[in-house]
Amino acid sequence: MKPTTPTIEIDAPTTPRRFIFVLLENFTLLSFAAAIDSLRIANRMSDHDLYTWKLAGDTEDRRITSSAGAVFELDMGLDELSRDDTIVLCGGADVQRATTKRLLNWLRRETRRGLKVAGLCTAAYSLARAGLLDGKRATTHWENHDSFIEEFDEVELTKSVFVVDGNRMSTAGGTSSIDLFLKLIADDHGEKLANAVADQLIYSSIRTDQDTQRLSVPTRIGVRHPKLSQVIQMMEANIEEPISPSVLAKDVGMSTRQLERLFRRYLNRSPKRYYMELRLQKARNLLMQTDMTVINVALACGFASPSHFSKCYRAHYNTTPYRERGTQSNRLSV
Repeated sequence: MKPTTPTIEIDAPTTPRRFIFVLLENFTLLSFAAAIDSLRIANRMSDHDLYTWKLAGDTEDRRITSSAGAVFELDMGLDELSRDDTIVLCGGADVQRATTKRLLNWLRRETRRGLKVAGLCTAAYSLARAGLLDGKRATTHWENHDSFIEEFDEVELTKSVFVVDGNRMSTAGGTSSIDLFLKLIADDHGEKLANAVADQLIYSSIRTDQDTQRLSVPTRIGVRHPKLSQVIQMMEANIEEPISPSVLAKDVGMSTRQLERLFRRYLNRSPKRYYMELRLQKARNLLMQTDMTVINVALACGFASPSHFSKCYRAHYNTTPYRERGTQSNRLSV
């Protein structure tokens, strides 16, 4: 069915650009769908086959299940590709387990031949494991940010919606796939076509690589108080070496007692308690997403001793860090 809006006039290439979508087990459906539908709509709005795509994966039966439970039939395995192809790795839950040795070897082999490669959602982890992001800028979903930094210190991880660094691309997940693929369409065929695709997607706020992925602090906490937001930003930026409430208060020009009242009024907890919850949240992410020792997790989250860390963790999550790590290991080994 042709679009009812006018076709966007472009100089169509003689050969369509081909994308190979490599689906990892438990991949995020939204990130994948947002990317592939952007390409489909570009074809429709231009009335040309500008883009083609194939679905690939590391599986024997040519079937992959998304984290939403939808099962996809694959067109191919990890085969040798054309040098003009672009690989798009689609990650999601349990990306560590889905990143197989065969996948890593295939990625290294294909990128040595000069292919461009993108990692959607958590798939930047797979690219980093393959050594493809060393010395590069990248992004990943904010929930995996802490564990990524701990494991890949040779990668310049940002909080951007998407990043393009040479032949390496990455997105933060969710609708950020749209932003990346609108940029690719604009680079290939002009902003007029990219804007027409965004219009079809009812996507009115196109983001660039300068936009950050998380909501602002006031939006996240539901409170618009500049000094409170400033203090929380300072807390989030200083997890490994926590700052005392008195210093936080001084830095925003108020007394410690005023800071206490501010937190009690808007967040129903003390600054110390809120800070502790931030640190424990990061600790849980590291325990669930990395193989760091409990001691190293404690140190990375500002705890001077494992015993104090364990006591605080148990009080908040009703389990110990060691049991949390054991539960996660058993789940990943199934």
